[in-house]
Amino acid sequence: MGICPQHAREPNRNERTGRDVEPNLRARLRAGDPDAFGLLFDDCAHAVYNLGFRLTANWSAAEEVVSLTFLEAWRLRDGIDPGGEPLRPWLLGIAVNVARNLARASRRHQAALGRLPSPPPVPDFADELAGRLDDAVRLREVGQALGALHRGEREVIALCVWSDLDYATAARALGVPVGTVRSRLSRARRKLRKLVAAGREPAGGRGQVPGDREHVARPAPAGPADTGGNR
Repeated sequence: MGICPQHAREPNRNERTGRDVEPNLRARLRAGDPDAFGLLFDDCAHAVYNLGFRLTANWSAAEEVVSLTFLEAWRLRDGIDPGGEPLRPWLLGIAVNVARNLARASRRHQAALGRLPSPPPVPDFADELAGRLDDAVRLREVGQALGALHRGEREVIALCVWSDLDYATAARALGVPVGTVRSRLSRARRKLRKLVAAGREPAGGRGQVPGDREHVARPAPAGPADTGGNR
């Protein structure tokens, strides 16, 4: 007996992009089906944006991370695992690499600008930005603290604390052993405790859970971007 359209159940997010993915979606992604990539974008774009924002501390750069990540995912679609492993960590791993490339390009751009003559002064529009000053101060403080960490330490903070990946999943996304993720996260937390005033850490995360638990603590919502996406 057929199912009436009004009673048909829409697949939830985990069914579309996790282990319980609908049977033909991965094949459609590998075949370059635009509608399948639309589903993937709808389910994972928010998580990719949040990760990009935490790695770049810039809203515009985070949007560029999203665009380039899904463009790269389209290019690498033949490498999608047909066996049913979750797609979200695969996308976040691509996003980390995209953020690295953007950071290198930004440094080259800033170096080129530094060789140009200083621009003329511009009017001060501080009054129009008064509502965002608190966010800017907080973001600057967090950026200064994270800037003192090594790149690998910043990446595990972004994946394990802000994106709520467990150690093993973060290790797969970064292409490193699980022990490396654990040691980087531990070093990062020790450094941040010394660097951030009054024991504060970057917005929302508690970092590594003591003992041998597989998952890190889920961060509380922070700032203009909430952590997004399901596992």
